[in-house]
Amino acid sequence: MGKLHARARVIQGYEIALDNGRPHCSIADQPTETFPGLGPTPLELCVMSHAGCYATIAALTAEKMRLTLKGCDVKVEAVKSPEVGTITEETFDITFKIDAPEDRIQRLHELTLKNCPVGVLFEKAGVKITYNLKIQKE
Repeated sequence: MGKLHARARVIQGYEIALDNGRPHCSIADQPTETFPGLGPTPLELCVMSHAGCYATIAALTAEKMRLTLKGCDVKVEAVKSPEVGTITEETFDITFKIDAPEDRIQRLHELTLKNCPVGVLFEKAGVKITYNLKIQKE
């Protein structure tokens, strides 16, 4: 079982330096009425992570399926419920640039969903997720 590491340090105000124990870091911030913030909020990072995870797993899965994926654009709109205080719904608009039969593209999508660890977390948390696929053949 692998371990992941994270560290968050308050720099000033709501500006938070994040790192993963390797040479990668990011800034999370909370906008105020007078300052837009220096980075995404932690909740926005979660949504960004889900989009990035889907794209990464799609690229890895396409390679394993011997499909030539020329592009994958993933846009996510998340709904934060005021009652719950967190994300309750997400809508994915996914555009694959690929020349492959429809059934193989659908299989690529299914395997991506099954193997996307961030997506699994969102599903287990009860987030309602809608996926809209668009195919651009070249």
